Amino acid sequence: MSRSSYDRFLTVFSPEGRLYQVEYAFKAITGSNQTAIAIRGDDSAVVITQKKVPDKLLDPSTVTHLFAITPTMGAVMTGLIADARGQVQRARAEAAEFKYKYGYDIAPEQLARRMANINQVYTQRAAMRPLGISMILIGHDPELDLPQVFKLDPAGYFVGFRATSAGTKQTEAMNYLEKRFKKDNVRLAYEDTVEMAIEALATVLAVDFKAGEIEIGVVRKDDPAFRVLSEEEVDGFLQRIGEKD
Repeated sequence: MSRSSYDRFLTVFSPEGRLYQVEYAFKAITGSNQTAIAIRGDDSAVVITQKKVPDKLLDPSTVTHLFAITPTMGAVMTGLIADARGQVQRARAEAAEFKYKYGYDIAPEQLARRMANINQVYTQRAAMRPLGISMILIGHDPELDLPQVFKLDPAGYFVGFRATSAGTKQTEAMNYLEKRFKKDNVRLAYEDTVEMAIEALATVLAVDFKAGEIEIGVVRKDDPAFRVLSEEEVDGFLQRIGEKD
């Protein structure tokens, strides 16, 4: 059988041990022409992504890749935006059900594990297809009293990160972040974390951003609510970076 015979079926391995439909889901992420970066600082977690409005007639306030899951947890979704909205709705339902059942908010790691389990089931049943999205989850863990960053992929794998990336320029962004984190005991206050995220995205895309061209979501230790920064706040950070240069 040729490769084209194996990639018609989600549940059939090729002789090399590959599941082509799952690999194609990863290609949907890298082919989305969107790049997202997340960084965990000492007292905050930050996600940043491009904000692209494909048509001048669209209302820019309705175009976003950042979503609140719970009051203290949010996510940046990279890939097929329709799939992303579906997974966000499922994540919100899982978080709400957990709070209803146990009486307290679900921790970021627990939600990441639950969503990864669901993604994994999508790779082993022919009635479903893998979602063509990568979810980077940030939130405040009340037990650890620390911000957390987790990344989930279509295969059902999840892991925590100090810094990570997803999308078209993922490899370049990861190389940049590894160089920045090579120094031992890197100390990142809230402002430093946001600035590093902006600098990383601007460097890998070779673009000087305006405030309306990026969107940034943050969770802070002293203010654990997930929120998206306003254009005025983003512009303030861009000016600070410009003054440093």
